[in-house]
Amino acid sequence: MHSEYSLAPHMQDPSRQGAARPLDALLASYCVGGLEPATHALVASHLLLSSRNRRFVAALEDLAAAEMDDVTPKKLDDRDARLARIFADAPVREAPPALPTSTILPAPLLRFVGRDLGDVKWRMKLPGVRECRIAENDQGEASLLWIGGGRSVPSHTHEGSEVTLVLSGAFSDVTGRYGRGDISIVDADVDHRPRTSEGEDCICFAVTDAPLRLTGPVGRILDRFFSRRR
Repeated sequence: MHSEYSLAPHMQDPSRQGAARPLDALLASYCVGGLEPATHALVASHLLLSSRNRRFVAALEDLAAAEMDDVTPKKLDDRDARLARIFADAPVREAPPALPTSTILPAPLLRFVGRDLGDVKWRMKLPGVRECRIAENDQGEASLLWIGGGRSVPSHTHEGSEVTLVLSGAFSDVTGRYGRGDISIVDADVDHRPRTSEGEDCICFAVTDAPLRLTGPVGRILDRFFSRRR
């Protein structure tokens, strides 16, 4: 599920060396500005926290720039006049307010969330799991998650995709181990039960484009419990 630039050697899967990997596609979309704001902030934060994919992204950006150079621009006879009108009509933009410093949230994510962790209002999602929903729409949501050390999230799969950036601590599942700066990408083909490392809380930023579906015995019990409360 990862690009060869992001995986530790023990996590690489030789059988997938020729296959398209979701993280590669995600990074390519980032380079051409094809991501919605939450996922764009997630990827930008990943590139600040980890050097693993910077060389790959730089190569993609160079390729995109080279393709742009190959496009022959159209000649504008009234270029200067048009530019003058654009600058004259452009609104004056005020500088954005200064952002608080954070040792956990990288600058792109801090801008997207709009507040530091000390000002985040958490709510209990499950025992040992707290959530702060930052944005949501009919297609999914973007949330900060705080999971206690040594805790397991109930087994679940996804009706769409889930992209998760680890900000603090670490967790492991069937796809590997993820620490600060790592990105996990899962979809409907993955049924997993993430577990955080012992003795250290794990803070993540997750973006989903569809609801998750709990699986396993615990999931069925929780589904019945929440269905009664609707």
